[in-house]
Amino acid sequence: MTAQLWCFGESGNAYKAALTMGLAGYDWTPVYVDFFNGEARSPAFRAINPMGEVPVFREGDLTLSQSAVIQLHVAERTEQFLGSDRNETLRWLMFDNHKLSGQAGPARFLLNFLPADKRPEGAVEYLQGRLKAAYKVLDDHVSTRDWVADSAPTIADFACCGYLYYPEPFGFDRKDWPNIDRWLDAIAALPGWKHPYDLMPGNPSDRALKEDS
Repeated sequence: MTAQLWCFGESGNAYKAALTMGLAGYDWTPVYVDFFNGEARSPAFRAINPMGEVPVFREGDLTLSQSAVIQLHVAERTEQFLGSDRNETLRWLMFDNHKLSGQAGPARFLLNFLPADKRPEGAVEYLQGRLKAAYKVLDDHVSTRDWVADSAPTIADFACCGYLYYPEPFGFDRKDWPNIDRWLDAIAALPGWKHPYDLMPGNPSDRALKEDS
């Protein structure tokens, strides 16, 4: 049975789930969500996920939302990427959710997808300050190890990298964080890895083409 993932290429949270499935060899197909035209707020989408967020995973009668939940399901179902210490993997999933992606997503959205006059005063600077502290934790952590939670890649790696491959600037520059840079290269070298814009439909170029047509 082919699973479905409601997603769009510009979503780092959806990327975590899509990347996990791609690397695990899971049978899945993307369902494009036109987020920037309000589809996630539509009654049809809210019937799938009342939270109005991507990603949403559906496989038969099972529907899951929140990227970490989907990642855990795929890891357990395929017996891949959970790691030898479940608690350590979960610890870094929570770190990503609260300290890394939880700040990177809003910072990237404000700087790249929202007009400057609609940005709350001081919000970007506040988020970037918190992100800098999170980058330092991650950079220090992978300075003495290849992977975040184990001696092999886990879903913790695929969560923490969720926003760090995107080209749009939001205050993260790989050259400033050499250990993160090396770690991101290692993830990208895994068989089946794809950039978010290649793994999921929808990116700024697609939107620009639609707006010009």
